[in-house]
Amino acid sequence: MKIITSARAKMQADTKYLPLDVHHLTATVDILEGDGNLKTPFCVKISVCNENKDKWAGVIHIEMEFNKKDPRFFLPAFMYGRNRGECPQNVPNEFPRLRENSNRPSSPDWMVRGDRLSHPVALVYDTGKIYGFSASPYFLSADGKKKQWSPRQEGDFYQYTGFSCSLSKGTVGYTLGYENAPWLFVKSHDVRERAPLGDNCFELSPGETVEVLMAVYQLEADSECAIHSVVREVYYRYHQSPRKGSGIRTTVADLAAAVYKDAWLPEEKSYAGQVFEDNDTGSYRYNKIISVSWTNGLSVAVPMLLAALRLKDENIREQALACMINIMEHSGNPLTGLPYEACNNAEWSNKGWWFDGMHTPGHSSYLIGQAMYYILKAYEYEKKIRNAVHQDWLVYVKRILCKIEKTKNTDAEYPFVLSEKTGAGIEYDSLGSAWCMAAMAYYMFLTGDTEHLSGIVESELHYYEAFVKPMECYGGPLDTDKATDSEGILAYIKAVRYLHGLTGEPAFLEHMKEALCYEFTFKFCYNSPVKYPPLSSIGWSSCGGSVTSIANPHIHPMSSNLVDELLYYVDKTQDDYVRERLSDTVNWGCQTYNSYDREYGYGKKGWMSERFCHCEGLVTEKYRDGYLASTWFCLMPWASASIIEGLAGEYWDRV
Repeated sequence: MKIITSARAKMQADTKYLPLDVHHLTATVDILEGDGNLKTPFCVKISVCNENKDKWAGVIHIEMEFNKKDPRFFLPAFMYGRNRGECPQNVPNEFPRLRENSNRPSSPDWMVRGDRLSHPVALVYDTGKIYGFSASPYFLSADGKKKQWSPRQEGDFYQYTGFSCSLSKGTVGYTLGYENAPWLFVKSHDVRERAPLGDNCFELSPGETVEVLMAVYQLEADSECAIHSVVREVYYRYHQSPRKGSGIRTTVADLAAAVYKDAWLPEEKSYAGQVFEDNDTGSYRYNKIISVSWTNGLSVAVPMLLAALRLKDENIREQALACMINIMEHSGNPLTGLPYEACNNAEWSNKGWWFDGMHTPGHSSYLIGQAMYYILKAYEYEKKIRNAVHQDWLVYVKRILCKIEKTKNTDAEYPFVLSEKTGAGIEYDSLGSAWCMAAMAYYMFLTGDTEHLSGIVESELHYYEAFVKPMECYGGPLDTDKATDSEGILAYIKAVRYLHGLTGEPAFLEHMKEALCYEFTFKFCYNSPVKYPPLSSIGWSSCGGSVTSIANPHIHPMSSNLVDELLYYVDKTQDDYVRERLSDTVNWGCQTYNSYDREYGYGKKGWMSERFCHCEGLVTEKYRDGYLASTWFCLMPWASASIIEGLAGEYWDRV
């Protein structure tokens, strides 16, 4: 283990990090205890002293060098492997990538503010070994001293730290102060050059010494998945529970009532994709963006149906059923027998809001597979709670799933895009297509019809080996150019849950654990000190919320629909770690919506959007006075429905 220290001064003319003695800073490195293993990492203390007669300001960089051979870096919610730097990058949506040469959006070296990461840890997997460290994401000021934050440390916020990774040098690093370098990705279409040092600096008074503690790991590992064990240790070291929100039944009632009253479009027999309130008149403006699933359609209607069944509200039920039946009866493409995915002015097509961000036109297996999954969920709960058996729904779903089953390639992977003329697969390489696998596994589980079981088992193994095991899951959201994301894994988790329920095979439970742990790398383990209202002013908690992707770096509620899968895994294994993650997920959802009018600075009781900006990423919304806001000011029914789905399913019966 080699520790390298350097610094960049605020008044420095260039961006180079120079040895500390150039800045008249000194550092000592002490290994206090440990051997680098999982439970006993090296506890390393670095003491940095300002030997100047004047105050020093800048960024101090502490790097850990490893034996570089073929490194894959993991900075949770920011870097996975090389963020697909090995792939073509001249695509509309930019996101940070690692390559040997710098060519935006790729760079051999990255620095990022600590709160961009869901867990304060920087790791690398390289030919059978894991190297890396964890350290606090920010500093406090207490009793005149600067100290690293921990859940038990008291004090006032002082400054963020940062994390780094370098393919060129073979290092992972930690900074006092921070930089976003070589670029700051606010969003995929808002990429900013490296900023001059200013408010991001760490200051040391003459003679002042600051102490830095790092837990340093050096482990043998069979695959990248061994990183999950380190993330688990970091979770317990830095975990903070979400703030207390509404009760589960109150949350479901509040969210469902708002969507029912404020988002329904009776002429369209659909919910609006976004609802905006006019601050002066109180009237609503709708962005319809109607689709069969994903950001509208069945991903809203079916959770609303669950809420109606739980709350015994026939009006909400009838509304949800109207949306479902309209989609099943009118969205079909006569050329393929598959549903179109979007509707505009009563005309169905595949030209949804995401269309111009795609590279190939056609049907999306993400939306179709997810739509079939939700129809099956509606079937299950209508039968279980009302004893209403909708056999025609099963017939509809089986017909479509059997068509798609024939389109798998020789890897047993479903297509990402299917031709809207023939239904043939025309683009692959996507974990989002696992929604078709999830739907077929669910269908088999509900009906006992196992005709396609061997094919689904083959597909599951492919998705595991290609995406889950190397911890680089991409091809979920249709608007990110296959950036690494946290959406596609939700489909895989649901699939293996039902495959295990159907077969009892232990391997499916093992794969489910690794997939859950991958999703956990996007799920915050602590409550980030947000700096922009309204999240900063109301005490909103980030813990339990998951970052969308490396291209859309904000927290959104989609992973809240995993509650029943988490519950299933806990029931089968009694795993306390997953149990705590389940609790975080539930509690996050209960505090992330308007529990009263305008709690989040906009909208009615029960409103919530999809965007919660825990860091600098996607902070683009503005108040009337031009001040930046950390959320979107609109009701987004799919976001509400994700929370409802998690709470109104099997979990409802446990509380």
